[in-house]
Amino acid sequence: MRQGLANAARLVLLAGPTALAFFAGGYFDGPRIWAGLAVWLLVAVAAIVCPRPVPATPGARLALIGLALLAVWTLASIAWAPIAGSAYHAGQLVVLYAGGLLAAVALLRDRRWQRAVEPALAAGALIVIGYGLSERLAPGLLHFARSISAQGRLEQPLTYWNAIGELAALGFVLAARLAGDESRPRVLRTAAAAAAAPLGMGLYLSFSRGALFACAAGLVALVVAAPQRRQAWALVRALAAGGLASLVAAPFAGVTSLAGPLSTRERQGAITLAALVVIMLVAALAQWRLAARERAGDLRLPRRATALAALVICAGLALAIVVGNKEGTAQPLGSGAGRLVSLQSNRYAYWRVALRAFAREPVRGVGAGGWAVYWLRWRPFADGAQDAHSLPLQTAAELGIVGLALLAAFLAGIAIAARAAHRADPVGAAGAIAGFVVWVAHAPLDWDWQMPAVTLVALVLAGLLLALPDARNG
Repeated sequence: MRQGLANAARLVLLAGPTALAFFAGGYFDGPRIWAGLAVWLLVAVAAIVCPRPVPATPGARLALIGLALLAVWTLASIAWAPIAGSAYHAGQLVVLYAGGLLAAVALLRDRRWQRAVEPALAAGALIVIGYGLSERLAPGLLHFARSISAQGRLEQPLTYWNAIGELAALGFVLAARLAGDESRPRVLRTAAAAAAAPLGMGLYLSFSRGALFACAAGLVALVVAAPQRRQAWALVRALAAGGLASLVAAPFAGVTSLAGPLSTRERQGAITLAALVVIMLVAALAQWRLAARERAGDLRLPRRATALAALVICAGLALAIVVGNKEGTAQPLGSGAGRLVSLQSNRYAYWRVALRAFAREPVRGVGAGGWAVYWLRWRPFADGAQDAHSLPLQTAAELGIVGLALLAAFLAGIAIAARAAHRADPVGAAGAIAGFVVWVAHAPLDWDWQMPAVTLVALVLAGLLLALPDARNG
């Protein structure tokens, strides 16, 4: 009975982010509260069925304590936040994440379930992205709600195009890992190769520059974490499938931006759907036939490949921020592929306000949820916004140096655990490392933290990394 209860809890943990995606990603109060109750119920179950739910490794303890204290500090900021209700809701969110990470660490110490994490999360991303694509590929049968601000970009069911792009990037990187993982069944590797096509199309149709960058960062991390020839060839095939699917969709405005009369969109959707099916079949066939013939062996990477990869990712992020900060924001940015060749964004104005708020209260911050108030005071143009579109900058503005230190402790703990996990189990840790890098690379560029359906995916991967060294040494 205990084992059955534990397995049921693990199923809920792995399927939860996908289910939450269909409630606007958990952004609003109701779904977020229910999600918080669910994850803490999972923690209670883990406390009952797991003999030692909290790992003894330093990285795991640092990450869990850092996130728990961040939740406490966020709730404490109710005392000085300009709007107490906003601070309370922000605290609820961190409590949700603390419970999610603790549940993942406790429940994923079972070695059999560790192998299910990557396929389950990749399948969840495919379900969500496939749902969003469906109304574009079959517009005569399906019609979803549309946001005016999305300008036709892929947004459903999360209701935010950049979050959809981030989830597609996470799914794509996990699919590329599964396709190249020699320890996986051949059928699973073939299915993962096929899944790269719709995930790549979804990433493109979000027209999210940050998500594309995060996907590239995750793939770089994957090459370093799993430096095998077969993994590299699987990655090339995944890129080819996703790229071809995007090229097929690109000429059709009915698919890319939901533009045109229904008859035109039906024709364009049918053509794109047929091409997508063909690309998926070819990708599956290529994976099935070629993977068995490829020569095994390791790639020859530089001696300090990990440090170089981190440097490249950070340099790319810094370059985009510095160069983009010079671009104006007076003209509205278009909705199509033209976005991908421009760094123009309102984010830089959001970030300036965050830095200005941080300068006012550098130690404790202006209070959780307070950035939105200061945006109304100092905004340079009449644009409504609730978030600074950057996790570290919003944390600095609202929770000060104390909040930044706790966030850094949380991330440092995961980094320490990731290194230990890779040493203990390189095969099991590679996909989780690459997937978490996707989230880490995107969080400074957008409000992923406020979208639980995306961040919980990253936290489950983080929980796996925290659990792996303890499970291997236990």
